Amino acid sequence: MWTQPEYAVSDQYLLDVNGYPSHMQAIPTSKMFVVKRALKTYLEKAGAGASTYDASQGDGGQSLTGVPPELLERAYQIQREVGTGYDTPAGNERFRRATAEQYWKFEAETGWGPDNVLAGQGGRDILMKVYSAMIHVGRGRVGDALITSAVPWISYNWGPYAAGLNVLRAPGDPNQGWAYSSESISEAIAFARQHNQEPAGIVITSPDNPTGRTMPLTEQIALAQKALDLGVQFVLFDWIYHWVTEGQPHDINVVLKAFSPEDRKRLMFLDGLTKSLGGSNIRGAHLVADSQVIKFITSYASHGVIPSFYSQAVAIAAYEIGYGEACKPIVEPTNASRHRLRDYLEEYNYEFIMGDGYYAFINMAKWIQAQGYADSEALGARLAEDFGLAVVPGVFFSPAGKDWVRFSYALPPERTAAAARRMHEALVVLS
Repeated sequence: MWTQPEYAVSDQYLLDVNGYPSHMQAIPTSKMFVVKRALKTYLEKAGAGASTYDASQGDGGQSLTGVPPELLERAYQIQREVGTGYDTPAGNERFRRATAEQYWKFEAETGWGPDNVLAGQGGRDILMKVYSAMIHVGRGRVGDALITSAVPWISYNWGPYAAGLNVLRAPGDPNQGWAYSSESISEAIAFARQHNQEPAGIVITSPDNPTGRTMPLTEQIALAQKALDLGVQFVLFDWIYHWVTEGQPHDINVVLKAFSPEDRKRLMFLDGLTKSLGGSNIRGAHLVADSQVIKFITSYASHGVIPSFYSQAVAIAAYEIGYGEACKPIVEPTNASRHRLRDYLEEYNYEFIMGDGYYAFINMAKWIQAQGYADSEALGARLAEDFGLAVVPGVFFSPAGKDWVRFSYALPPERTAAAARRMHEALVVLS
């Protein structure tokens, strides 16, 4: 019989009381999940059979063919081979080995292999674990800064904040797609330090969500090196869209070999099935990072979210036939749509940003001002409710995007063309 209360850890490991959750801003539900509701208003006005165009989504599993059935069936066979017992918190060894050897093809010179791979239950699961690793494997402090671009993906505003990091959007020029520069990274870090914060991490995305901006590896490497030189603890490369391109996907070996073995310990890479394979509801993503980071997250996951094996089996099935072949049903129509949309926007002299990936970011300042709106949220609602076109207002991402909208072309080319025509027809009316 125990005669007195006892902490689970020794006194020297007890957490200091910190009241920061009591004064945090309330974290809003992502508006990405509610944008399409406005299309229902349009159908109520125009009739159930009216044509609508959803250029808001980032889900090739909905708007295109998604994961081919033969891959799902092969994944089921692999699941049967492995069974349905508990797996390891870092992911199944077969998946980690296949990801290292068949997918990334790590070169011996990098020193990286299966032990540097960790499976997750989708990208958001990986990211929440990454933020914790940035804190605990890094400086061991909550309240430090995670640096993003001026117009980041919505959840980069709030996921790190929920984990205990302050999100700091770096300055950027819309004429350059709000891309980082050495100067903007330096400014962001200096700003953080003025607030007694150190830079826990920086996120480099390419192709980017929401802007569609794409950066060559040489530029990504230079920015990462600058960030590390200035004291950023970790660089996270978000490459979730990097197969959706008319060129080649990013080569992780090129990046790793550009850094010393010591600096490689501070690099992280996010990738997965959600965009290039249209597997949003498969919830398959993985992290590549230093073994110390992987070990920390593995321990963390053993008391939290352990990834399901089926998503890993889908990845293994895709690797077996070659990932480039597996993702053609998403990549090829999206690439064709990109051409159709770019030609249309250029023909009608729109200002826009478009690289690879799923998205074009289009400047709507002219029509926002013509209608007397404060920003693109009101314009987005108008386009959906009165014209049956759903896009994502840029102001949802950050104030810097208030005059812009995100247009998704992860659609069959003919649907992309029709959506672009509907947008133009609507804006003529709103001029």
